[in-house]
Amino acid sequence: MSSRNLILILATSGFASTFSGRAVEPMVGIIARDLNSAPQTIALLSAAFALPYAFIQPVLGPIGDALGKERVMKVALALLFLALACSVLAPNAATLFTLRIVAGAAAGGAVPLSIALIGDRVEMAKRQVALSRYLVAVIIGQLAGSSFAGLLAELIGWRGVFTLSTGLVALAFAATVIGFRGASPGGKFDLESALLRYRDILSNPRALTLFSLVFVEAIAIFGIFPYVAPLLEERGGGGAAEAGFAIGGFAVGGLIYSALVSWMLRRLGIGRILLGGGFFAGAALVVLGLGGDWKLDAIGLLLMGLGFYMLHNTFQAQVTEVAPGARASAVALHAFSFFCGQALGVVAMGVGLRNIGLAGATGIAALIIVGVGVTASALLTRPAAQRAR
Repeated sequence: MSSRNLILILATSGFASTFSGRAVEPMVGIIARDLNSAPQTIALLSAAFALPYAFIQPVLGPIGDALGKERVMKVALALLFLALACSVLAPNAATLFTLRIVAGAAAGGAVPLSIALIGDRVEMAKRQVALSRYLVAVIIGQLAGSSFAGLLAELIGWRGVFTLSTGLVALAFAATVIGFRGASPGGKFDLESALLRYRDILSNPRALTLFSLVFVEAIAIFGIFPYVAPLLEERGGGGAAEAGFAIGGFAVGGLIYSALVSWMLRRLGIGRILLGGGFFAGAALVVLGLGGDWKLDAIGLLLMGLGFYMLHNTFQAQVTEVAPGARASAVALHAFSFFCGQALGVVAMGVGLRNIGLAGATGIAALIIVGVGVTASALLTRPAAQRAR
C-alpha cells in the first residue's frame, strides 16, 4: 500500500475521532442548560474524555504491537460508534459523563495507532512531513468539531451534533475495515513481553524526555479550551457559535503549520522550529489573557495552533524512532503522557481562574510553554554522543 493511500484511510478515523472529541467544548453552555447543570461541571466532560483516552494507552499500545494495529483500530472504532450513538439519548449529565468516558477510551485506538502505523511504513526522512499530512485530517476534525459544532448546536441541538458524530465514526469504521481487509491478523498478546518492551522504552533517556515535554506542553496549552465558551458568555462576547469560531482558530493555525512544515524543516531546522513553537504559543496565551471578544480569542488561538503543532509534530516524529520494534507501545506512552497533561491542565486552569483570574492563569501557562520550547530545542538537537552522557 502506498503511503498516500495509507494516510487517506487513516485520515477518516483521525477526522471522525477528533471531531467527536472536540465537539463538546463549544456546546458547554447549551448542554448545561438542557441538562440543568452548571457550566463548570459540564466543562469537565473534556477531562472525562481525555483521561480514559490517556489511561487506555498503556493497554492498547502493546496489544497493537502484538495483535496488529489495524485489527485493534477496527474494534476501537466499533466501540466509539456505540458510545456516541448512546450519547444521543443521554437523559442526564451523569449518563453523559459515563458515555464520554467510554468514548474517550475507544477513541484512544484511533490517532495513536495511526501514528504508529505511519512510523512502520514511512521512512524517517519523510516521516515528519507524512505525519503532518495525516494531521491535516485531525486538524480539520478539530476545526469542524470546535467551530461547526457550536453553530450546529444552535440549529439542531447538542443531540443532533452527537448524531452527526455517530455517522462520521460509522463511515470511518467502514473505511478502516475495507482499507485494511488484507492486513496481517497479527500474533498473540503476551503480558511478559509487553512489560519487557515498556521496561526498554522507559530506560531510554530520549523517550523520557519526549514524554515529559509533551506532558507539560498539554498542561500549558489545553487547560483553557473548555473555558473559552463560558468566559465569552460571561463577558457578553458571544454564545456557542462565537466560541466555536474562536476555538476553530486553533485548527486554522495547525493547517498553516501543515502548509509550511516542509519549508520550516529546510530553512529553520528542528531547533528553531521548537523555539518558535514555544514563543508563538506563549504569545497566544498572553492574548487570550487580555479577555477580549471572540475575534481576539480567535487570533490568539490561531497563533496557539501554529505554535502547538510546531512543537507537537516534532515530538511525534521523534517518538516513532525511540523503539522501532515496539512502536505502538512507545507512541501509546507518548499519548498517555499528553492526555494526562491535557486533563490535568483543565483542572489546573479552573483553579487558576478562580484564584488569580484569567490574566494570571494564562500568564503562568505562557511562561511554562515558552520553557518547553527552549528546553526541547536544547535537548532534542544535541548530538547522540552528548545525549548518551
